[in-house]
Amino acid sequence: MLAVFCLVILYKIFSARRGRDLYIRRIPGLNAIDEAVGRATEMGRPVMFTPGYATLSLSTLQALSVLRHVMQIAAKYRTRVVIPTADSVVFTIAEEISKDACSAAGRPEHHQPDDIRFLSDDQFAFAAGCVGILNREQIASSFMFGSFQAEALILSETGYNVGAMQVAGTPGVMQVPFFIATCDYTIFGDEFYAASAYLSKEPTLLGSLVGQDYAKSILMALIVLGILIASVLGRDHQWLKLLSM
Repeated sequence: MLAVFCLVILYKIFSARRGRDLYIRRIPGLNAIDEAVGRATEMGRPVMFTPGYATLSLSTLQALSVLRHVMQIAAKYRTRVVIPTADSVVFTIAEEISKDACSAAGRPEHHQPDDIRFLSDDQFAFAAGCVGILNREQIASSFMFGSFQAEALILSETGYNVGAMQVAGTPGVMQVPFFIATCDYTIFGDEFYAASAYLSKEPTLLGSLVGQDYAKSILMALIVLGILIASVLGRDHQWLKLLSM
């Protein structure tokens, strides 16, 4: 089964590299990124992007890939992006991503090192710093991507109170209810990990994403088939016992 899944994924990757158009269903939260940055541009107010309260991890890397997309759009519209971080390594990477994204957008001068800030590695000191930015800067749009803990509701509720359009994405199911209650769009589960492929349209990532969806569909079909066979024929049949050995 593992070999079959690998072949399906590789087939989709090679198909994407050959230029075949692969379908990915629409993800409203990611489609709203352009709208949120455009809203901040029209209001003449900055955007805030928070890559979560975590050290460098898979979820943080996904958040940083979304940050690159946001920075390219913001550079195009000449909109400020304030990036508070809680980890020194994430801070350094975010600074490089901002510089590269602005250069890729043709506006290297848009990169503002002072807007990329290391606040604190203490949870609630970091939350207090973000709250201060939201209120002082009168943030028009707030993006919260990555791993969050108890500070999730503090950040999102403050953003709601200042009237910011908010898009949140996290793999942590414990914080999803808070984001759903206070944000305009919430991305979680598989949608969060699909963000980089969805936004970049890079063939390898896109093919891998579609291939994994096909593999999961095959696995789900086999599970349903197994349940039906066990339900209809019962567990007392000799051949079923042999299969289960």
